[in-house]
Amino acid sequence: MMKSALLPLVLLLSSLSIAQTHDSWISVGPDGGDVRTLSADPANSSRLLLGTSAGQIYESKDSGHNWQRFVRIGKGNDYVIDHIVFDPKQSGIIYVAAWTLEHEGGAVFKSTDDGHTWDALPALDGKSVRALAMAPSDSKTLVAGALDGLFETHDGGEKWKRISPEKSAELKNIESLAIDPADPEVVYAGTWHLPWKTVDGGKSWHNIKNGVIDDSDVFSIIIDPAQPQVVYASACSGIYKSDNSGELFHKIQGIPFSARRTRVLKQDPSHPNVVYAGTTEGLFKTIDAGASWRRITSGEVIVNDVLVDSHDSNRVLLATDRSGVLASNDGGSSFETSNAGFAHRQVAALIADPEDSSALYAGLVNDKQYGGVFESRDRGTHWKQISTGLDGRDVFALRKTGPRLLAGTSNGVFELVSSETGRWRPLDRVANEHLVLVRKATRTRKAVYRKEVKSGLLRGRVADIEVHKSRLLVASSQGLFTSSNSGRSWQGGPLLGHTDFVLVRATPKLMAAAGRNYLLASVDDGDKWYEAKLPGVITSIRDFAITPDGGIWVASREGLYHSQDGGDTWERSLRLPVVDLASAFYDHESNRLFVTAMNSTEIFSSSDSGVTWQHEDSGWLLRSVLDDHGHLIASTAFDGVVISSENPTVASGSAAPAASAAQ
Repeated sequence: MMKSALLPLVLLLSSLSIAQTHDSWISVGPDGGDVRTLSADPANSSRLLLGTSAGQIYESKDSGHNWQRFVRIGKGNDYVIDHIVFDPKQSGIIYVAAWTLEHEGGAVFKSTDDGHTWDALPALDGKSVRALAMAPSDSKTLVAGALDGLFETHDGGEKWKRISPEKSAELKNIESLAIDPADPEVVYAGTWHLPWKTVDGGKSWHNIKNGVIDDSDVFSIIIDPAQPQVVYASACSGIYKSDNSGELFHKIQGIPFSARRTRVLKQDPSHPNVVYAGTTEGLFKTIDAGASWRRITSGEVIVNDVLVDSHDSNRVLLATDRSGVLASNDGGSSFETSNAGFAHRQVAALIADPEDSSALYAGLVNDKQYGGVFESRDRGTHWKQISTGLDGRDVFALRKTGPRLLAGTSNGVFELVSSETGRWRPLDRVANEHLVLVRKATRTRKAVYRKEVKSGLLRGRVADIEVHKSRLLVASSQGLFTSSNSGRSWQGGPLLGHTDFVLVRATPKLMAAAGRNYLLASVDDGDKWYEAKLPGVITSIRDFAITPDGGIWVASREGLYHSQDGGDTWERSLRLPVVDLASAFYDHESNRLFVTAMNSTEIFSSSDSGVTWQHEDSGWLLRSVLDDHGHLIASTAFDGVVISSENPTVASGSAAPAASAAQ
């Protein structure tokens, strides 16, 4: 009985080569993206840590000029890191507050070895921790704010106690915290509704809403360390200041109404009258304790955090959405990007130029004016944004056909007009021909028809572009379209009752197009289409590949499925040890099928139609892979483009050393 139970496991293990380590995989950008928080090491002000919305911490050892991936917090990849707190009195101790985008989870993590390893503090594990503050007078006293209330520790996180009423209708959804610089019993808490205060360590709380517009999300609270009675609070309704310890606030004037979602307030540690306000429409600064304000960045900048160098007030760093880290060396008079080595980008499209082995193109999503398309002429060492005319559109597909570069966007197809200027133009004209009856048929004569052209615009979401026999094929939310004149006009639309297409592939033997849960195929270059009989278990098609022999490989949430008869019958690839797949790619040069999964950092490849698989741990969550002359290049879930700096196992076909655990 035991022998028969072990047999499938033995077969599975024999079908896999041993994975190699991921040290050879490096991130090459494009630099920038979302930054949630910045924090400086009090023992070494040149050392900074940066937190992202994917559980990743980056480190800089030169005051933010250069960055490197440092460590990932926890086992998942969806931790939002909004607070990194160094212990100023005990070097090497760091705390991180994290929350998850889904399921309202999170934790407080602690490191005792300068951030190299982390442990979730058990008492708060699973709680969505949105705020964390350390008492300036006692570094072992910390207060954590979660969705279900406030918690305090007096021993550096070993033991925690609730200091807000359990199941309180008001003291919940804690977004911000501040502790009095001299008295750790005095705590200010900002909620999604209004601010609160305790003067006895949480035994009692009172609302400090006087002067604050009702129902204000309080994002940030700061206390002037030299004058603790001076308290600033920022909210969705603006910035408030109190001169009597929060008993009465008055609204600060000078910030436009549209920019009142002030996410963070930071006081200059050397000049208390200087306060920075990071808003959803730029950074504001006051030099007279809030009497007047001036915006010192573009209104396009969304500021999540501000870091003022404790030794040099002219050095100011901003954590932003989309534009990464912005740095100033003149007190905010000017800012420049400072993202060398930091990439937190979602790359939805990645191609290598078939005519230039050093050229790469990446299409980004969710980055608006900071995204679009990026070009590298040195295999990712440097990137140039070429997005003029895309106007902040997401880019889901890229295709190089001869000298032309096409992009499929959230709003149609575009063609790059000039690489020098990065200017694009739309290819959006739809011209569908149809026959109109002119004269009915009789016994003695045939019916007469004339051709008419019905015009329209291709303005839907274009998720994929294919080139086949001098024709362009486009999978879009408006249907499937083709063009025989290089995109000057398109023909097509809904097909077999389906409208929302996300993938299209074509080979000499077979053409196929897919939506999320259906697959259409054609064996006559698209003249006639039929719907494949997908297995009922498939609920989400993520990608598919067609091999030269006409085989179809579908990467789905439920695993990898293969059809050798045009989609009539299917077989699941049981030897592939992962499901919830992200991509399937067939490389004609190496004759290998590559597969990646949503929650795995490994790349799987097979050169024998899935009979055996080789795998390599890249160390990154990959979304698509391409083999460029024996080197793998991949897009990631949120880390930009990564490249294998060596000839990888999956490309060479040889076994490799055992894999180390992913960071």
